[in-house]
Amino acid sequence: MALVIAGERSGVGKTTVTLTLLASLRRRDRLVQSFKVGPDYIDPMFHQHVTGRACRNLDPVLTSESYIQQCFARHSQLSEYALVEGVMGLFDGVSSFVKNKGQMTNDKGQITDFASTAHIARLLDLPVVLVIDCSRLSGSVAAIAHGYRSFDPRIKIAGVVLNRVGSDRHLSLLKDSLEPLQLPILGVLRRQDNITIPDRHLGLVPTAELPELNALIDRLADLGDTCFDWQRLLPLLKSEPLPSPSSSPPFPSSPVKIAVARDRAFNFYYQDNLDLLQQLGAELLFWSPLEDADIPKDIQGMYFGGGFPEVFAQQLAENTSARDAVKTAILKGITTIAECGGLMYLCEQIVDFEGKSWPMAGVLPTSAVMGGRLTLGYRRAVALQDNLLVKTGTTVYGHEFHRSHLTSTSTQPLFATSRYDCDENMGYEGWGLPANVHASYVHLHWGESVEIPQQFLKECLKVASLKAEIIETEFRCQEPEWAKL
Repeated sequence: MALVIAGERSGVGKTTVTLTLLASLRRRDRLVQSFKVGPDYIDPMFHQHVTGRACRNLDPVLTSESYIQQCFARHSQLSEYALVEGVMGLFDGVSSFVKNKGQMTNDKGQITDFASTAHIARLLDLPVVLVIDCSRLSGSVAAIAHGYRSFDPRIKIAGVVLNRVGSDRHLSLLKDSLEPLQLPILGVLRRQDNITIPDRHLGLVPTAELPELNALIDRLADLGDTCFDWQRLLPLLKSEPLPSPSSSPPFPSSPVKIAVARDRAFNFYYQDNLDLLQQLGAELLFWSPLEDADIPKDIQGMYFGGGFPEVFAQQLAENTSARDAVKTAILKGITTIAECGGLMYLCEQIVDFEGKSWPMAGVLPTSAVMGGRLTLGYRRAVALQDNLLVKTGTTVYGHEFHRSHLTSTSTQPLFATSRYDCDENMGYEGWGLPANVHASYVHLHWGESVEIPQQFLKECLKVASLKAEIIETEFRCQEPEWAKL
C-alpha cells in the first residue's frame, strides 16, 4: 500500500500537503520514498531535500504503463512508506488511444485522462487523498468531494485534506457539510502566512536557491505533527510493494566519463536518466558552469540538462574560461547532449527578460531570447536524420517547458514535432550540427528507451577510441627505429 495525494484542481496545495507529510515522517526517522506524477523537475527537488532519497517521476507519456509499475515496485520496496504526489486536478490528463478495454474513453476510442493522477492511481491500485482548497467555500465542499468520489468508481478516495481553513467556525461548517458522506477528514491545514514557497516564470524556485529552506521544512514538520490524522494515515502510507516484474538489466558498456553540468543554473534531470548512464558503465562527473573554471578532465561526453540559465546569465557569461572550455571540447569532438537550458547555454547569447544580452558558449549559431509566451506540452518527435541518440524515422515522446525562443532555426533540424494528443504540427526542432551535438528544447525520459543512453555512450566511446589511436600514433612516431622492428 501507498498513498496518492491529489488535488481537485491545480493550486489547491498538493505540494504543501505532500511536503508536510514527508517532513513529519522524516522527523520520525521514517524511511519514505516519494514519487511525482508528470514531467516535473522542481517538485521532486523538494521531495529529495526532505527525504534524502531521489524522487521518481511517473509519466506514461514519457515512458509506459509497465515502466511506471516497475519503477514504483522497484523503489517503494526499499522504504517503509511511499507517497505519490499527483499533477493538476485528479482527472486532468491528455487524450490517448489505448488497446486495453475498460478505460474511460470518448467517442473516438481515446482514454480521456491518460497520464493523470487518476490514471496512475489505477495503474498502481493505490488509494487517493483529495486535497480541497476551502478558502472560498463552505457547504459546497460536500458537492466537490461527492463528485470526485463518484466520478470513477475504480478510484478509491480514502479521505480528504481540507486546506486553507480560515477559522474554527469555518471548519465546523465544512465538517457538518461532509458528515453525510461519511468520508474521513484526514487532515486540516489552516491558512498559513509563514509557509510560502516562492515561485517564478516556470514554477517554484528550486531548492538550491532557497537559503531558508531548512527552516521552512521545520515549520512544515511542526504543522504536520498536529494537522493530520496519523492513526488513519500511517496504515495507508505503509509500503507494500507490487511484485517487481522481471526485466533484463541494461547491457553494460565500457567505462565512459561524462561531465554533467549541475548547479543552480542547470538542475533539471530525471534521476532515472542518470541511473541508467551509471548502470551502462558511465562515470558521472558533476561540475558547475557557474563556479568551475574548467570542465572535468579526460571526459568523453557532456550532458547539459535544463534549468534557469536565463536567471544566472550574467554569472555564466562572466565565467569565460568555462564557456571557452565547453566550446573547445565540442569542437574537438566531445559528444554532447544539451536539453532546453543546456541548448540555451550552447547558443551565441541569451537575451534576458530585460533585453540584456549575455554571451554564452557560442557553439550554435543562434540566440535564445526570453519572452512572455510559455511553450508547454507533451511532444511527439520524429527524427529527420540519424543523430547522436536515435535513427532517422524514430519516434520519441518528450516534453517542452520554456519561455525562450531561438532567433534562427537549424538548417538540418533533428525532429519534426507535433502535440502528443493530436496531429497539430509544432514545427521543426533541434540542432545536430556540429555532428557530435544533440541540442533540443524537448526533454526526454530514457526509462523505457535504454537504447538512447546506449547510443549516446557508444558515440562517446568513438571519441575515446579516436583519442587512443592519436596517442598511439604520436607515441610510435616518437619511438626509436629499433623499437618499431
